[in-house]
Amino acid sequence: MCGIFGIFGHEEAANLTYLGLHALQHRGQESAGIASSDGRGLYVHREMGLVQEVFPQAVLGRLVGSAAIGHVRYSTAGGSGIKNAQPLVVDFSMGSLAVAHNGNLTNAEGLRKELEGRGSIFQSSADTETIVHLIAISRGQTLEKRVAEALGQVEGAYSLLFLMPDRMIAVRDPLGIRPLCLGKLKKGGAPVIASESVSFDLIEAELDRELSPGEMLVMDWGGVRSYFPFRREERRECIFEHVYFSRPDTRVGKGTVYEVRRRCGEVLAREAPVEADVVVAVPDSGVPAAIGFARAAGLPFEVGLTRSHYVGRTFIEPQQTIRHFGVRLKLNPVRSTLEGRRVVVIDDSIVRGTTSRKIVKMLRDAGAREVHVRISSPPTRWPCYYGIDTPTRGELIASSHTSEQIARYLTADSLGYLTLDGLQQTVAEVTGGTTPGGFCHACFSGSYPIPFAPTPSSRQLPLLS
Repeated sequence: MCGIFGIFGHEEAANLTYLGLHALQHRGQESAGIASSDGRGLYVHREMGLVQEVFPQAVLGRLVGSAAIGHVRYSTAGGSGIKNAQPLVVDFSMGSLAVAHNGNLTNAEGLRKELEGRGSIFQSSADTETIVHLIAISRGQTLEKRVAEALGQVEGAYSLLFLMPDRMIAVRDPLGIRPLCLGKLKKGGAPVIASESVSFDLIEAELDRELSPGEMLVMDWGGVRSYFPFRREERRECIFEHVYFSRPDTRVGKGTVYEVRRRCGEVLAREAPVEADVVVAVPDSGVPAAIGFARAAGLPFEVGLTRSHYVGRTFIEPQQTIRHFGVRLKLNPVRSTLEGRRVVVIDDSIVRGTTSRKIVKMLRDAGAREVHVRISSPPTRWPCYYGIDTPTRGELIASSHTSEQIARYLTADSLGYLTLDGLQQTVAEVTGGTTPGGFCHACFSGSYPIPFAPTPSSRQLPLLS
């Protein structure tokens, strides 16, 4: 996950970056950071916590300059701690450099051992630092050439922002796995870069386009220049961005993520129909698909589960006598919607199955006569190695159990998933920018676009009764 944002050539660069990160907070809540440039040097602040907590006005006032990049972190490679918070800022032979990264490098461990063997000393456990060391030892005469040479040695997924005192560079990996888009402020025209277009809405910028896979943008006082320094590859955009990670109001191609999810619900209703009285959603990510499912099935969509928007990141667990505390802290059923009715509950995915099981029980306890679970994506059977912190394969319930077995575990009357073909076709039709074969769907299919040999998990789920 993670979210990155950058702007070049605006006197309130740090303030606008703060707002941009606010709109990307859903992509990471562990740490936040901003690095700014006044043309002579870099200024940086990063801490654990949410954007609003990390950047009071006094801190933002110290991040001077007309260019800035920012980052909100969701840890995958490297642990969750301040040493891995970004942007990373270093000094090397060409001057000061800040870098913000969304994605995951699959060969980072091997590169790190090689670099350490040559004398490199690492300050963090994040794979992003590997890129910094490769840039430092490059013999390229410009930062652009050094970045291209360094990234030519890494494998995996990356959307990156680099900031030096006089320029900013944005890069998207050759497969286009992680998102990155270009916009410009409506007033003044300063270029902005973000993981999602929702950042542009908040700061009154307009979306120009998505960066193409393998594209490098260089922004300085001479303007914005585009390069393609890498070998062309077949596009493999992460399809799970559309299922869960991106905000519904994010624009992608000709449509929005909301439209994708609603249409997925409509297709799901045709692929996995069921006789029922009402459709409800697991909020918030299941809502658009539930609306689509209800519309296509000719059933009423009603609020059957409400979500608390004030759940803290830490809380005191009560005694074991309070069952299902964790789920009930976030969700509570609406008995008047559920009592005596055949209910279809829509969610975006099932991972381990433990939360879904608790939700089904919650619906039954509230009086639902039948509970039919429908999932607006295919079964999640394989872990992601490109920037999403999914469990090992042994912990993914669909990796070793059939839909019928999972339904019994959930105590649901039935279970149905959206097919992979249905998902790909829907995303392609709504966005208009990627063909059905242009997605990375390894978490559903096990077809990894970047070959490597992950360590198999020895932990297996027990056979479900």
